[in-house]
Amino acid sequence: MSEKIRSFIAIDLPASVREVISRTQERLRKVGLGIRWVRPQGIHLTLKFLGDIDKSDVEKIGDALGRAAAGASPFSLRGEGLGVFPDFSRPRVVWVGLSGDVELLQALQKSLDIQLQGLGFPRENRPFKGHLTLGRVKGRLDGAQLRRALQRFEDFTTEGFMAQAVTLVQSDLGPDGAVYTKLVEVPL
Repeated sequence: MSEKIRSFIAIDLPASVREVISRTQERLRKVGLGIRWVRPQGIHLTLKFLGDIDKSDVEKIGDALGRAAAGASPFSLRGEGLGVFPDFSRPRVVWVGLSGDVELLQALQKSLDIQLQGLGFPRENRPFKGHLTLGRVKGRLDGAQLRRALQRFEDFTTEGFMAQAVTLVQSDLGPDGAVYTKLVEVPL
């Protein structure tokens, strides 16, 4: 029986972008909301969460990444604005939005979805909304209070960055948060 590993596909961020996001998290943390903040080194742009996969399938998934990336060139993105999923009446995730070549990002994600469907990973039913997760809400949270806190950051932006590769990442959950290990990285 093959070993199972928790995994996802993502685009990595430069340290300078993570640093700007980290400073914003610190300012939001001081508001005292019930949010479990993502460690800055763990912030990435998820293209597809795969869940538990057989370790023996890593090579096949890497090949699918290669096919999806073959039709894509590097493209430019920028973190812009803060928001929540699904909405302020029942916030679960606090995120940074994206601007720039968002159409190219969506095309890459769709291509990945198509390539991975052939390996038994179902396509997403919801439209893809690229974002960078800042934190996850623990329990119930006053959405109005969260909205007021985020409004202070309505002009939030990061520097632009180039999406240059897609990566299959192993996620090991631990007491201090997830530890990520790159398994396959494919350049665009």
